[in-house]
Amino acid sequence: MRIFSGIQPTGEAHIGNYSGGFRQYASTQEQGDAHFCIVDLHAITVDHDPTELRNGTLDIAAMLFATGLDPRRSTVFVQSHVTAHAEAAWLLGAVAPYGQLGRMTQFKEKGELQTLVSAALFAYPVLMAGDILLYQTDIVPIGDDQRQHLELCRDIAQRFNSRYGETFTVPDGVYPEAGARIMDLQDPTKKMSKSFGTDQGKVLLLDDPDTIRRKIKRAVADSGREVRHDASKPGVSNLIELMTVATCETIDEVEARFDGQGYGAFKDAVGDALVELILPIQTRYQELRSDAAELTRLLDLGAEKAREASAPTLEDIYDRMGFVGRRPTEAD
Repeated sequence: MRIFSGIQPTGEAHIGNYSGGFRQYASTQEQGDAHFCIVDLHAITVDHDPTELRNGTLDIAAMLFATGLDPRRSTVFVQSHVTAHAEAAWLLGAVAPYGQLGRMTQFKEKGELQTLVSAALFAYPVLMAGDILLYQTDIVPIGDDQRQHLELCRDIAQRFNSRYGETFTVPDGVYPEAGARIMDLQDPTKKMSKSFGTDQGKVLLLDDPDTIRRKIKRAVADSGREVRHDASKPGVSNLIELMTVATCETIDEVEARFDGQGYGAFKDAVGDALVELILPIQTRYQELRSDAAELTRLLDLGAEKAREASAPTLEDIYDRMGFVGRRPTEAD
């Protein structure tokens, strides 16, 4: 089985990134040939600071390893270090439907916040499709907010296979059963985001224990005192989801444990559980981040493996589309 997922090196990693991404990566790497990509090319689809991009790339690399990725089991690399990704994006653009790209929810949301809405922002779901399809990916561990992009990836793969012959594996998404969509602590109707919302609305993976507990105490709750996961109680439901992430309990188990205790005791317990989860991650992250040479060595190793793994598919794309001179054909 082949596994692929990617994460942008922008903003500060938060508990939603851990829930929807990092912890899934660590668990799925045991299932087969796993590739995890720091998608720095995606990061330039909106205004960005070059220095922050460089630092953010190393930050996310350290966090990936700190949250459980093993370079002996997984290929961890930077997207721009493997030129096949940019090439595949251009080639797959030939079968990507314009109308479907225009309907992407994230394009609309991010576009509203930009002075200049770039062509890259419009087309980056095609780059994401190339990222995935280059590795003949079977499963993609991602957060719930990426369902729309993965469906486009599947459509592109099927359209290419139909037009040019069987070339790509059509991937399936793997979504966490609980904690798939962690919401903003101050506005639980919106997803916790690295890019949007206030600092008080997200638990950062590098927050100190006091800050984590304070943010949870100040999180928006709902009327009443009952700790119940329900659509009418988005604030408490979000905190229950956070507790399932921190303790691996089910929603029913969390509800039963805090039955009749009220929001105060529940929030204290959520804060403590998150601190217990995050502190070991922070320790390992700091060790990795302080050794830039070792971190760079691991990424270089990953890029070399990714180039080798992606090359056959890229050559197949060129060959099936009729390009000359890429490699000898059977007719030759």
